[in-house]
Formats: sequence, C-alpha cells, structure tokens
Amino acid sequence: MQTLSWFRLLHLPLALLLLAADVGAAEQCYLRINNAAASTTTDSAGDDSTGASGTATAGPSATSLAAFNYGRQKIRGVNLGGWFVLEPWITPSVFENTNNDAIVDEYTFGQLQDQDTALAALTKHWETWYTEDDFAEMQAAGINHVRIPVGYWSVPMTANDTTFGTSVSPYIPGAWPYLLQALNWARAHQIHVIVDLHGAPGSQNGYDNSGQRTSSPQWAVNPANVSRTIDTLRFMAEQIGGMIDVLELLNEGAGFTSSVWAANIRQFFLDGYDAVREVAPADMKIMIGDAFLGVDSWTGFMTNESGVMMDYHEYQLFSNAELSRSLDDHIQFACTYVSTLTNYANNNLWTILVTDCAKWLNGRGVGARWDGTYQAGDTTSFGSCTPWTGGYANFSDTYKTFLRKYWEVQVQVGESVQGWSFWTWKAENADEWSYQKGLEGGWIPKDPTDRLYPDICS
Repeated sequence: MQTLSWFRLLHLPLALLLLAADVGAAEQCYLRINNAAASTTTDSAGDDSTGASGTATAGPSATSLAAFNYGRQKIRGVNLGGWFVLEPWITPSVFENTNNDAIVDEYTFGQLQDQDTALAALTKHWETWYTEDDFAEMQAAGINHVRIPVGYWSVPMTANDTTFGTSVSPYIPGAWPYLLQALNWARAHQIHVIVDLHGAPGSQNGYDNSGQRTSSPQWAVNPANVSRTIDTLRFMAEQIGGMIDVLELLNEGAGFTSSVWAANIRQFFLDGYDAVREVAPADMKIMIGDAFLGVDSWTGFMTNESGVMMDYHEYQLFSNAELSRSLDDHIQFACTYVSTLTNYANNNLWTILVTDCAKWLNGRGVGARWDGTYQAGDTTSFGSCTPWTGGYANFSDTYKTFLRKYWEVQVQVGESVQGWSFWTWKAENADEWSYQKGLEGGWIPKDPTDRLYPDICS
C-alpha cells in the first residue's frame, strides 16, 4: 500500500506526503486522467455549472493534463476548505448573515432557516468563494494539487443508485455542478485533484467539518449509513473518476470512539475499496484514513489492494501543553520529523498550531484555549489572541518571520519524503491559515522552491 499523509498546521497547515513502498513494475506510481471512463460523459463539466442538482458525468475537457509521477515528483498542494462543506471559522460571514446563533454547521444551516433562503445563500457562496482566478493563482504559485472536500448531501444520487434512501434533509443539495466546474478549472490550470468525502450520513466524527456538530455521531453504528456511504462513493467514482486523481473514502472517521467504530471503519474501507474499484478508472488512486488510531493500527491492512493511499492526521494544538511551546520549540519539534519520516514505513500527518485563536476554530460560539475563553472554569491563558490572528497587516515582523521559517521547515520535512498540502487556500478572517494571504503577505514564497533558511534544521 502506498501511503499519503496530511498535516494541517494553523501557521502553515501543511500536509506531509510520503510513500511506504518503492515503485514496482506491477504498480506504476503515478496517476492519470482516464478518458475511457467518460464514454457517456459531457464534453465539459463546466457545461452544467449552474444547475441545482446536475448529474452529468465529468468527462475530459479540451485541456489535457500530463500524468503526475508520484514517487518522483513532489506534491505541492492546497486544500479548498469551506467551499462544499461549510466550516464556521473559514467563512464566519456565511453563518453571521443568518442572524441565528443556533446555526453552527451545515446541518443546522438547512434545518433552522427557510429552505429557499438557505439555498440562495449557499448558491452565492458556491459561485463566489472559489473562482477560476483562484486556480490560476495556485498554478502561478507552483501548486500542483488541490484537495476538495465534499459532503454526501451534495452528491446527486437517485433511487437507481442506492437502496438506502436519497433524502439529504435538512442539508441543502446543489453543489455538485460547481464541483464539476472546479474539476475543469483544475485541469485547465494543470492542477491534479484529490476529492475527499468530508461528510457522511449521520456524521463520522461529530465535528462541524463533517457537516454536523454533535456529541453523538451515528455514522458507524447505523449500517444503513455505512452502506449509503459506499453507494455514494461508487456514484462519485463512476461519475467523476475520469477527472480526478485520488478519491478519499472518508475524512477523519472517529475510530477512537469505540472498538465497534474502529472495526466498522476497517470493514467500510474494504467494502468501499471494492465498490469503487468496480467502476473507477484503473489508475485512479483510493485513499483511506487512520481514523485517529495511529498508522501502527493499520500494519498489513490492504497491502494486496492496488493504488491505496493512507491519510493520517496527528493534531498538535488541542491541548494547553502543546500551545505552551515557544515559537522556536515549534520549529525544532517540526525538524525532528526530517530524520524520522525519511525512514518511516508509514505515512505521518501532524498539526502544530501556535494558537487556536482563529475565530470559531473550535466551533461557532466557542472560544480559544489560548486566551482562556474556551470553556468556563479553565483559567489557563497564554495571552491575547489579537497579535496572532486576523489580517496580516497587524502581524508583527517577528511573527511573519516565524511564519516564513515555519513554512520552510514544514516544506523541508514534506519534501524529504513525498510532498505537502496546505490547509487552506483561503479563510475570511484568519490570514495565518491562508496560503493565498501568505503569498500576498510575503511569508510564503511565490516559488515554493525558494528558501531563506535552507539550513533551518541543521
């Protein structure tokens, strides 16, 4: 099994990418758009870009995309966060405009307001949050991959595609045509695509980034949810497999919840793989995740299946102990991965945040650990959030120097193995999270091979 890992770092949320196995003759380590999958397709996914529930298959556009030589070329990517799965900290205005503090995720966005009102707001968001200009900027900045999160409610299955129901209420469907348009934009700008199922029926983790913020996620304990997810993935592979490089079966399943969850996730990956392989182009890769169980829990898993990649997230920000590290400590901690990951038999993803200060990073209406507003009764505080988040015009020179150093050390770690991907390309009010703003503010170079601190880990 090949492995691919992501690490989301607030101050340069990068994803580390590496392969566990050498490239063999039987398994060529590259991805290619397979036009054979488009025998019943439209000529351009963009042709259906304005419909409410388009079902057109994404076929080849006029622009060709050269195969990416995985295992040899370095992956330099960004995530398109907050577009087809809302996250309050990425686009707080979308939630504030509802004038309802109880709307905390995409589930309540549809549940607690008029459906037409919700659809109008989402349509405006889908049309404007990302445009082709963003893809042109990414290409100019040397980005060669995007990862696009999608919720199951945006996948327009019919009763012919599943026997487990097609209602997505209270979610608001309609994003699918905009996804198809994004795939054509990516191809037009020579960018490879990873699509990941970020939200599954019943919520796979209870986080708002699954679509539903809940203390009782139901995905893994309801067999119908799991089966419907497999049908959703099959539909996605059949419809857009010829336009993407990797399909990720599920983002951040909460395997830590119980042994039942862990076992059901493992079986889901096996069943999901089989369902996708039945219809997907042979050279489309399939990505699984470690489900917060650690990569050692997956030793020997799916080693006989072809084209499998691993997604591993190790967060380093959701505790006071991690937040107490100094800026230099964060850099030195990152440097330790240069030596360990080059010999690491599995993938590794980790997250270090200097602060959790971005507004609603911990959920709408939830404060930050950094300034002691996270929860009542916790008096721990590391200071004001003001210097650490918001518009970069207010960032000190010291902070921006750190951001540049931190970007470089993470890229050095990533490129010592397979590559990296940054979460996220843009955010409304948290420039420290934005690759786009990093380019504008100067702490991310316009050429990702440029270095000011080439010996930072020496």
